[in-house]
Amino acid sequence: MHNRRHASLKKLFSPVFLVILLALTCAVSAHAAIATYPELPAGYTSIRVFDGQQRYVGRILPTQRYWVSIDRIPLFLRKALVATEDARFYEHGGIDVRGIARALVKDVVKGRLAEGGSTITQQLIKNKFLTGEKSIDRKVKEVQLAIDFEKKYTKDQILEMYFNEIYFGNGAWGIAQAARLYFDKNPEELTEAECSLLAGVPKNPGRYNPLGDLAKVSLRRSVVLKRMLDVKMISAQQKRAIEAHPATVIKPGQAQGYLDLVRRQLVERYGAHIVEQGGLDVISAMDVNLQKQAEQVLRDGVRKVNPNLQGALICMDLKTGDVLAAVGGVDNAKGGFNRAFSAKRQPGSAIKPLIFAAALEQGYTPASLLDDAPVSYNKGNGQTWRPHNYEKKSFGELSLRQALAHSNNVITVKLLESLGVNNFVTFAGRVGLPLRTPNDLSLALGTDEVTLNDLVSAYSPLANGGMRSEGRTIIRVYDRNRKSWNENPPQVAPVLSPATAFVTTSMMKDVLTYGTAKGLKNFSRQRPAAGKTGTTDDYRDAWFVGYTPQLITGVWVGYDKPKPGGRGFTGGVVSAPIWEKFMRSASAGKPALDFPRPEGVVTVSIDPSTGQLATPDCPTTKEEDFIAGTEPASYCSRHGGDAMPPAAPAQPVRPGAAAPGDEAPLQEPAREPAKAPVEVPGKGEPGGEGGTGSGGEPR
Repeated sequence: MHNRRHASLKKLFSPVFLVILLALTCAVSAHAAIATYPELPAGYTSIRVFDGQQRYVGRILPTQRYWVSIDRIPLFLRKALVATEDARFYEHGGIDVRGIARALVKDVVKGRLAEGGSTITQQLIKNKFLTGEKSIDRKVKEVQLAIDFEKKYTKDQILEMYFNEIYFGNGAWGIAQAARLYFDKNPEELTEAECSLLAGVPKNPGRYNPLGDLAKVSLRRSVVLKRMLDVKMISAQQKRAIEAHPATVIKPGQAQGYLDLVRRQLVERYGAHIVEQGGLDVISAMDVNLQKQAEQVLRDGVRKVNPNLQGALICMDLKTGDVLAAVGGVDNAKGGFNRAFSAKRQPGSAIKPLIFAAALEQGYTPASLLDDAPVSYNKGNGQTWRPHNYEKKSFGELSLRQALAHSNNVITVKLLESLGVNNFVTFAGRVGLPLRTPNDLSLALGTDEVTLNDLVSAYSPLANGGMRSEGRTIIRVYDRNRKSWNENPPQVAPVLSPATAFVTTSMMKDVLTYGTAKGLKNFSRQRPAAGKTGTTDDYRDAWFVGYTPQLITGVWVGYDKPKPGGRGFTGGVVSAPIWEKFMRSASAGKPALDFPRPEGVVTVSIDPSTGQLATPDCPTTKEEDFIAGTEPASYCSRHGGDAMPPAAPAQPVRPGAAAPGDEAPLQEPAREPAKAPVEVPGKGEPGGEGGTGSGGEPR
């Protein structure tokens, strides 16, 4: 045992004394400047963010590093750091032989070479010029540069550089960022209690930073104060006073992803300098409780499907456009890439309500009948594109109401062909959905890429009587320096007729009762709601955007690098349940109102098999909504209507009257042969494989 200890001691001492010998005989130039960052402006205060009810959410901090001169660093902090890290700092010439000897004694016991004995100057050199590699060569360079630094700079200059270069944890480099992050102060404003916390951080920033484990941080602070007492920098009475009144650390802000949106809006509105300037109080549109709920619901809902999936959620107040909650990923509470606003994905069938709304403007009605018999389109060069429905089933003649509820692909393509692609692109732009032009008929199946924010914004006029609500994240801003408010009023503008919006919404209600989101039937019975699912080709993206008269919420789930989610990975199965769980919470306490019926809507009794006015002999009748002037004028030709005189124009139902009832699910009819190819310009088939169409939904 003695021989082994002797060998270990010899092994440890030889390299270290070699380092010292080399350092004393071979110094090199350090070539360092004192201030390597801009000087920290005096009087800076951070940007504070509050939610719409003025509850504190968090802060927006500058990203730039700043330099703090030694005279702005409290003397107490300087003493605390020196006492803790290098008590002989003002006595040695860059290396502390006594400190190295003490560390070696401990290292011999452990049987390994550690980093003990480093001076403040050595730590600065390692942080500023070298890597964290534990090797003799690196140690030699460190000592050489430390000795040279001591010759080139004063002790205060070295200490100033140290405070501005070292890491204080949680992304804070240098004392300026640390003071701001943990206490929202400039360094000269720090109290003794705050200084005692910061002085203990450099030993292990991950463990001892002020936001770390309270017990460990408190113990480290006590070590700092005891060390100061031992070297007679403070009295026992001072130590007790500081321990009796510990520092208050500012906790991390909530909803970092939303705070990033606010930051972006501030920069767009005032310029990039605004973040560095600070001094603002921002009243955001966020409801902090809903934001927390959205983060939790999305995270739980997505991970329940697959832990590797990602998702996004946006909730907006329809009357003001206030973005009450916005979550850009399952871990978006920490910020990062915001998929709700920045990720462009194919919307699949979620684009269909806009096509149907455009068709209503052109004279189509919910009772209009189209056949979903297969059809082929000539792409040129001998290639054809054949859109088909989910599971390649055909259902024959359907009303537009049924086709939208069941997300019928073939009928939607035929409808878009009738409208004209360019006309629809113009319509989509009017309601707030930017689409590429030129495009082709595959657009009917959602092959163009959009963001969740785009889609929610485009749905808003359907939910809000034709009024499009521009998403708003900032309500007002208070400049604390100028003591002035800057308002950001809602941006709400008419883009559709109220009648078009109402009739489209009445069709979308059926999606939740017997259509592709029928799992939401109970929700829609308790609280009137409408929406649409979206599923792209090969189950790559799952969407659901739905709304009540007060709120609209959109949900997207998928992989960041698009790949199939597997059979059953649909908007109705994956995204709709997340939407429901969140909307139950968001709607709690709000009255269960129905969508107000505007003027210009009429309701008449029809035979759904013909779309014509019902006669006494019709076996099945249905109350259907129409934009005034588009309702049928003739009676059902299958059940004695030919002998009846034309009907007088229907009178609009008074605003607020009940909407039409649900109808039963479809039964599958026999297939019909495909039609001859029709020439159509285009760039390619949606989805690719075998000419399949994106956006198919389970029936």
